[in-house]
Amino acid sequence: MRRRLLASHRTEGAVAVGRCGDLAGTTSCDRAACTPVALEADGVHLRRGRVVALGAVSLHVSPGETVGVVGPNGSGKSSLLRVMGGLTAPSRGRALVAGQDLRTMADRERARLVASVSQEEHTELPFTAREVLLLARAAGLSGWRPYRDEDHAAVEGLAADWELTGLLERSLCEMSGGERKRVLLARAFAQRSGAVILDEPTNHLDLRHQHGLLARLADSPVTALLALHDLDLAAAYCDRVVLMERGRVVSQGRPEEVLTARSVELVYGVPARRADVEGRVRLLVGR
Repeated sequence: MRRRLLASHRTEGAVAVGRCGDLAGTTSCDRAACTPVALEADGVHLRRGRVVALGAVSLHVSPGETVGVVGPNGSGKSSLLRVMGGLTAPSRGRALVAGQDLRTMADRERARLVASVSQEEHTELPFTAREVLLLARAAGLSGWRPYRDEDHAAVEGLAADWELTGLLERSLCEMSGGERKRVLLARAFAQRSGAVILDEPTNHLDLRHQHGLLARLADSPVTALLALHDLDLAAAYCDRVVLMERGRVVSQGRPEEVLTARSVELVYGVPARRADVEGRVRLLVGR
């Protein structure tokens, strides 16, 4: 199974993990802290006024599995991920983490189990990258404690992994979009949750960092649910893919089963051809 790693906490996308390898290498997280957990949507409905954002969505992500959610703009990807991360309560149905209904969990308990990184995160507070990563280390703890040597060592390790060493003392407000995104992803690793939910995690990242992130997830034991726009990345790195349209699941299964030329044409409204290259699905979209 191709597995992935990421985690974040309650604040609209703080992330954290133990010591990890380089961008495209294997990940060695704290196994006690990063025990993978299952995610499940059970008949989830979500209404925003008269708009049905999600209609009877059901899916199951097994412990250690990486599942990519794909679909056009407005198909419900972000709404689903917000419900699964406990950031939005469903109108009907249940979102479960490790078999527990998210609505019954305290924030601290949820932070121990699942970490989220939202599509866009903005702050006017002048937190440095170091402060963001240290705060993520405290997510899910039962009470306040001073930072320990192991926390500072973990931050230095994460900074090296994510090429942030020269940015640790800089404010997030002073960073480029790609630099800030790497800090937020590293924050998820700092949190050491059993599941990570990432909404368009490759947004703002260059090609090397996009593939490095997804390769890191592939080598990780942590459960991951991702929203992606790049179908080739979803096919290359995800164990399963969920294709959505207008708030509903059109199909779900292995990438080669879901990402057919016909399904892409029907859902996205563009001509597509599929090529299988050395066992990988590649989609040629457009004329």
